[in-house]
Parts: sequence; structure tokens; C-alpha cells
Amino acid sequence: MDKNENSEKLSEGSELAEGARRSRRLIGRLVGALIVGATVFLSYWVYSDLVFHPRTDDAYVRANTVGIAPHVSGPIVSLPLVDNQPVEEGQVLFVIDPRPYEAALEEAQAEMVLTNLEIEGLSRGVLAAEAELEHRQAEAAYARQYLDRIRPLLADQFVTANQVFEAETDLAASQASVERARFELEQAKKDLGEYGGMNARRQAAEAKLYNAELNLAYCTVRSPFNGYVTNLNIAVGEYANQGQEVFALVDNRTWYVLANFREIFLDQIRPGMEAEVYLMTYPGRRFKGVVQGIGWALWQKNGSTVRGLPDVEPSLNWVRLAQRFPVRIILEPPDYNQPYRMGNTAVVTIKGSASSRPAGEAPL
Repeated sequence: MDKNENSEKLSEGSELAEGARRSRRLIGRLVGALIVGATVFLSYWVYSDLVFHPRTDDAYVRANTVGIAPHVSGPIVSLPLVDNQPVEEGQVLFVIDPRPYEAALEEAQAEMVLTNLEIEGLSRGVLAAEAELEHRQAEAAYARQYLDRIRPLLADQFVTANQVFEAETDLAASQASVERARFELEQAKKDLGEYGGMNARRQAAEAKLYNAELNLAYCTVRSPFNGYVTNLNIAVGEYANQGQEVFALVDNRTWYVLANFREIFLDQIRPGMEAEVYLMTYPGRRFKGVVQGIGWALWQKNGSTVRGLPDVEPSLNWVRLAQRFPVRIILEPPDYNQPYRMGNTAVVTIKGSASSRPAGEAPL
């Protein structure tokens, strides 16, 4: 009896062990199938995400920079700035010694006064020339009338031929005086400088005065926009030359990212698409941007000419590397607490698909 019970117990234990093994095999197969399915799903999801949402970590934050150069030359007498300082539009950046330009302005103002006095005198000269012309014309008219009266009297010998000759001579002299007075009037008008309702002398003096005022105003150099001072390596006393850059300003009005995408993704990128931007400086924050455009050309050394001959480097036909084209993405306005910095490393993901291109827009 004990042997039978033991046999039954052993049989039941074998059946339970076999059932456990079958369960484990079934669970293992299910887990394997789930792993394979998850792998396929994740592979498809990653592939789709890369195709329809291109991503690159070869991207950097950029901004426009403007070199600040004075319009006039002179030593710097005021420099209320420090390097990397934010500045606002219209803020004074530096001041050039204004004394030479103040003297030039006073000289131009004095010349303007003298010009006005000169024009006034020349205007009176024109009036005098006009009066002289009228006087000479009246004398010529009288000489003509006198000759016309005495010439008929010569036939009746009421006057002599000598008297008629003197009257003709006086008429000719009067007419010559009229021509001379007319010439002097024209010359006086030319000296006055009037042309088309304007006076050239006054315009020249006004232009010189305006130029002197501009030069004096240019002594104070102001910021053309909101930005940041960079590369400030000068001090008070430095001589600033006209047109030569003193330092640079980073334009804070527009920030963008230049993201280099492989050419296989360019067909999925269109202007106007939204983009997500992550900066290494602020890893926990997502920034938004909009694609502005895609670069049209790359400089390639291979194929360039050297001394008129093509320079073609040898390459392996089975090695083909995709080119990278810059895509410009305009960033959202900067946050004061988390500002952008030119050169920040960025990771960019393009959101949307090719179908999000606005209707009627030409493909790039």
C-alpha cells in the first residue's frame, strides 16, 4: 500500500513538473514574440520618425553681428561700456573728441552768415544793374527820337550834316551802352547764383553747415539696435579711424539656428515647418523655431580649378557620403532668464511632414 501511494505521488509530481515546463516554454515563447514584435515596432517607429521628423545634432545658434565703426576720426574721450554688456537701441557706445568738429561747425556757421550777406550785396548789385540798364535804354530811346526829328530837317537845311552825324553817333553810343548794361546785368545775376528758384551759393554754404553738424553728431556713436557688446579691447584715449571697426555688436533682435542636415532628409524639410530645438546650455528646456530656408550651395574642393586646371581628388566608387546642407531655423524671441548665445550647440528636430508645405509654394 505504501508503494502504491508513493508511485501515485511520483506520477503526480512528474505531471506537475511537466506542466510547469510547458508553462515556462509557453511564457518564453510569448516573451520572445513580444520582444521580436517590440523590436519590429520600435524599428519602424524610429525609421518613420527619422524620415518624417528629421533630426540632427550638427547645429549651432547664430545671430547677426555688426561691426561698429565711427563716421569720423579722433581719439575716444568717453567709453561707458564693458565687454559683453547688453545695450539698448540708441544707447551711447563711445564718444570721439568733438572739439575739432565743433570748431568746423562754428566756421561753417560763420561762412553761412557771410554767404547770406554776400548774397544780399549781390542782390542789390543785380537791382543796380537793372536800374543802369533802364537808364541806358532811356538814353538810347531819347537819342533815337532826336535823330528821327532832325534828320528830315537836313533837306531844308534847318540843321547841318554835322549835327545829324553827331546825333547818329550818340545813338550808336547809347545802343552800345545798353548792350554793356545788359551784359553787366547778366553777369550780376550769374554772380548771385540764382538758378531754378534756388541760390547755389546759399545751397553750398548750407551743405557745408549740414556736413559740419553731421560730423559733430557722429562724434557720439550710438547703438543701432538692442544687442550685446563683444570683443571690446579698447580704452579711453584710443584713436578711432573713420570706417574702421572698433568692436562688434551681436544683434539681439533675431536669433536662428544653422542646422546641417544630410541631403537625404532635405525632401522632408520645407520653409514654414515648426522645429524643436534643444540647447546643450539648457538641457531641460525645449525651444521652438520655424524653418526659414535651406541652403542652395556648398563649396567643394573637389572639382575646383587650380591654375586653370580642374582639381579632382581620387575617391572610392563604393564609398558615398551624404552632403550636409545648412537649414536656417528662426528661433522664438529670447528669454531674459535663459538667453541665447552665439555658438550654442543645438539638437534640432523638424516637426510636420512634406505635406505641410503651404499651397502654391515652390519646392526647394
